[in-house]
Amino acid sequence: MNGLLILGKSGQLAQALARQAPEATVWGRAEADLSDPHPVAARIRALRPTAIINASAYTAVDKAETDAAAAAMLNATVPGLLARAAAELGIPFLHVSTDYVFDGSGEAARTEDAPTAPLGVYGRTKLDGEGQVAAAGGQWAVMRTSWVFSPDGANFVKTMLRLGAERDRLNVVADQIGGPTEAGRIAAALLEMARQMRDDPQKGGLYHFAGAPDISWASFAREIFAQAGLACQVRDIPASDYPTPARRPANSRLDCTRIARDFGITRPDWRDDLGLVLKHLGYTT
Repeated sequence: MNGLLILGKSGQLAQALARQAPEATVWGRAEADLSDPHPVAARIRALRPTAIINASAYTAVDKAETDAAAAAMLNATVPGLLARAAAELGIPFLHVSTDYVFDGSGEAARTEDAPTAPLGVYGRTKLDGEGQVAAAGGQWAVMRTSWVFSPDGANFVKTMLRLGAERDRLNVVADQIGGPTEAGRIAAALLEMARQMRDDPQKGGLYHFAGAPDISWASFAREIFAQAGLACQVRDIPASDYPTPARRPANSRLDCTRIARDFGITRPDWRDDLGLVLKHLGYTT
């Protein structure tokens, strides 16, 4: 996609975006230090891209509880400044958010208009970022997604593969439900949205996108081991048996009807995507 600028070079999503859009300009910390975002906004104005996808974020959910200022800078202040730079240039700005903006109560899939109530600093800063992007005054889209995995970086799939090779049995949380989403699928969805938004200035807004079917972490782990051929057994445990500094939403189900209606983007089957990731990592042929 000519003229596209991607921010967040080292992350799972940015790496997937760079593979699928090799002609794009990709900035990481060396090219754009987002801890001081004002010069970055100035560089964007000088570059004059035709669209921006912000794949940068503070994603250390537990660390955010004691590092709130840094989380707020990367998850809220930076997206707002980038969105305002895009608005000044008159180009689409796309940003990625999270299921953590919800409190995780109940069992229903959350729509984009459902009430938000983050449980921790990470979710609060991401929600603030959504608001700053929407308030910037340009053409924007925010995609909330969940349970991201890929061949790159640190994620649940790679952790399970490592532990499953080391142990005969693992305890995994079974009372948190969500839709695992492969980073390449998110990248493809964002690139399609960016293309359509460039063609139609009226397109944009808040969207949900996650893999299907919804499943527990424990059942996700079982599928990982089954596809990878690992004999590790999974024991279901409640989240209360695995305390973390930041609370996780028990219900991360996302209603993805709107993105299908507006952009023709449907929920991918994460089981197929898991197979591709395992093949990439050398677990299957």
